Amino acid sequence: MNTNPSALAQLSDAKSGAPSSTPSARDDRPRRSRGRWYSFAGAGALVAVGYMDPGNWATALASGARYGYQLLFVVLLASLMGMLLQWVASRVGVVTGRDLAQLCRERYSRRTTVMLWLACEVAIIACDVAEVVGSAVALQMLFGLSLTAGVLCSAVGTFAMLALQRGGKRPLQRAVTALILFVSFCFVVQLALAHPAWHEALTGFTPPPALLRDAGMLWLAAGVLGATVMPHNLYLHSSLVKDHAPQRDDETIGVALKGVNIDTFASLAIAFIVNASLLIVAAAVFHTAGYTKVDDLADAHRLIAPLVGSHWAGIAFASALLACGLNATVTGTLAGQAVMEGFLKLKVARWARALLTRGLAIGPALVAVASFGQHGSNALLVATQVVLSLQLPLAVIPLVRFASDAGLMGRWRVARVPLALAWTCAGLIVALNAAMLWQAAVGQ
Repeated sequence: MNTNPSALAQLSDAKSGAPSSTPSARDDRPRRSRGRWYSFAGAGALVAVGYMDPGNWATALASGARYGYQLLFVVLLASLMGMLLQWVASRVGVVTGRDLAQLCRERYSRRTTVMLWLACEVAIIACDVAEVVGSAVALQMLFGLSLTAGVLCSAVGTFAMLALQRGGKRPLQRAVTALILFVSFCFVVQLALAHPAWHEALTGFTPPPALLRDAGMLWLAAGVLGATVMPHNLYLHSSLVKDHAPQRDDETIGVALKGVNIDTFASLAIAFIVNASLLIVAAAVFHTAGYTKVDDLADAHRLIAPLVGSHWAGIAFASALLACGLNATVTGTLAGQAVMEGFLKLKVARWARALLTRGLAIGPALVAVASFGQHGSNALLVATQVVLSLQLPLAVIPLVRFASDAGLMGRWRVARVPLALAWTCAGLIVALNAAMLWQAAVGQ
């Protein structure tokens, strides 16, 4: 009688109660939980585009034109803050298997939950207004469309991008990643044409001595910090990664966290390079030539080609702006869907969510560009960043509280040092908002 050793091993394991070591039993666990950390890539790219939206462009251009390379330190600081908070958000999502919106619904009263949901929706719509305006300005730069036509055309691009997700998450993630790489290429072109003073640029990554003495520099620094971290990005990131460790055991969670961390830091490092490059280009082209008040995206586009001496600089500038605007509108739609499902348990199709958000964003954008033209669009762009900054503490404070909860996070609770840094970030954001409101109240 022939005996199958594998069958005997399985029979022995079954009798002893030990887990089976056969390939079929081992394969019951998802493949990516056994060490393939790179299979978790993708969420970081979707989050990173929020760090390169048209609002960031406005503050980086103004900073570089007015103060040269001096505020590169603030860009670095803002990016490090963003990396820390996104790391916390992704950690909470992976460890708990729930996103930030779901945790708020479970742990806060209904009144508080509704308030947080409404605040997040306001932030998403404000961000979408910025993307609409930025995309419209880019279309005007590239094709001569009116701002009104550009606002309407921006909606078409959003639905075209979302249609890619019919084939699963990967096609959309690849498209977003491709656009990020395209934006990076555009800035390589601009840096090559701008010929920056690299020694001065490196010096700019140290704290500027005049930062606390110059009110204008301090105000722009606050703008850079406030425009970098988006509140809905924290909700989105926790939602994108919450299913990465379905087995809830330490090994699976550890592998998932490793992959998510690498994905997050790599993607946000690219976003930092793009933002720093934008400020460096503004410093090298505008500040050096004496144009210290370039607060307008259209003015920046109009000036960059003649100052650099190549029309390709203008094309690269406008193309990168359009790609950033298109990318950010897609992630805004995904964030809106996650927020509605998490806070309200309300499942909405992506096309319906995009239609809702974009419909609410197009209204203010159309009124601004129709009534005030280019000046109105830039004023609206700045206003959206103020709204985002004011909403940010309502996302950051609950997030850090959940991350520090040992009962919720267990052994994966955020350690003391990063937790202290996260609370410091929250305090800094609140202080900047208070300063912003004070200056608005006294009319400065």
